[in-house]
Amino acid sequence: MPTTLPSPSISPASSSSAARSLAVFPGGSNGEFNLPPQHVRVIASGNGCTLTDSDGRHMLDFSMGWGSVLVGHARQEIIAAIQNRAPLGTNFAYPNTESLALAEEIVRLSPAAQRVRFCASGTEATMHCLRLARAFRGRAGVLKFEGAYHGSNDEGAVSLFPSGKTPFPNPEPSSAGIHADHVLVAPYNDASTTAAIIAEHADRLAAVIIEPLHRCLAPKPGFLQAVRDACTKHGVVLIFDEVVTGFRLAYGGAQEKYGVIPDMVAYGKALGGGLPIGAFAGKANIMDLCREDRAGFHDDYVWTASTLGGNPVSTAAASAALAIFRSPGTYEHLNTIGQSFRDALARTLRDTGHVGQVIGDGPLGQIVFTDRPVFDYRSTAAGDKLKSRAMMLKLFENDIFINPMGTKFYLSLTHDQSAVDEFARRLAAILRRL
Repeated sequence: MPTTLPSPSISPASSSSAARSLAVFPGGSNGEFNLPPQHVRVIASGNGCTLTDSDGRHMLDFSMGWGSVLVGHARQEIIAAIQNRAPLGTNFAYPNTESLALAEEIVRLSPAAQRVRFCASGTEATMHCLRLARAFRGRAGVLKFEGAYHGSNDEGAVSLFPSGKTPFPNPEPSSAGIHADHVLVAPYNDASTTAAIIAEHADRLAAVIIEPLHRCLAPKPGFLQAVRDACTKHGVVLIFDEVVTGFRLAYGGAQEKYGVIPDMVAYGKALGGGLPIGAFAGKANIMDLCREDRAGFHDDYVWTASTLGGNPVSTAAASAALAIFRSPGTYEHLNTIGQSFRDALARTLRDTGHVGQVIGDGPLGQIVFTDRPVFDYRSTAAGDKLKSRAMMLKLFENDIFINPMGTKFYLSLTHDQSAVDEFARRLAAILRRL
């Protein structure tokens, strides 16, 4: 029989909104936050890089909707796009003027994209990429990298936070209820091991899916190109999961930043300017497998559809977001503020006597409490998890809004040096007490 979990106790200080949230949401959230009940909050509003909860408490946001609000909360251009579009109809489940314009821009900016389809989330985008790759190659196998997250589909939850003891390329499910037999796992930043796994299993491998920036770990020089070369040599589809890296590291995403071109690409998060959206794109000969005129006539026809994918409100907001990203100075700011943030993290560690590594790229940063270099999941997981958890919870208590289970801090176009300095000030006070 399944174990019955006790209901969490609620402290007297908990607001009525927090109590209501704990009553209807498992764990008091929509997923992954794992906050003690007394810390549960309900957000009422956001502006720029600040949030206000239902009790009127203000917080500096270093989660930014798990990176989906790269433009900043309540950005006027996004609001205007929604207000202008919504009165004309919110969904048609069919191409519309807004989705067409957005698709054309994605094809223009991404060298991997010859055809595009829309869905409602990054999870769906990676799912459709993998399905198309399996049909295109006529094989079932998928290679991912240990510790990578590719959405809440089965592949995304395989070896997501494993023990780190399972020999490669064997998978280790990180969730009950998933199927993992078709998944192979490689160590990120290890080109020789990855190439060897691809070569050995090429006859059953349809795709390699990779976060080019693996959580917050930057690729070693030549690593992504080595993966690209191995996939080309063995006829394996290379998929870049650019749900996080897309429009964040550069306007052309990781493809532009690192100079390696995949066969397929998945987008989400920042593309929507804070609204729900996903997109999957790739070479025409792969994407055209989902043309409906092939249904019933071709064994490799791939079914894809999305009721809300490409709706005119989300795609109008996305086009407004892309216009912001194209503005002069956008990536200079994101890269400068991101580097300033990582420098502040490293300086704070030194000043408070804590040993750790600071990793990240673009407007992303992470602290790993270890004295050794980190370059893959296992070297990262060797850090002091208890100290990291304590730090994250204390940041949350001190009105820095982050995901205490998360691995990275997200910055946005609305974060400035004063936000970075305030974060560092609160972090220093916390680390001096740990």
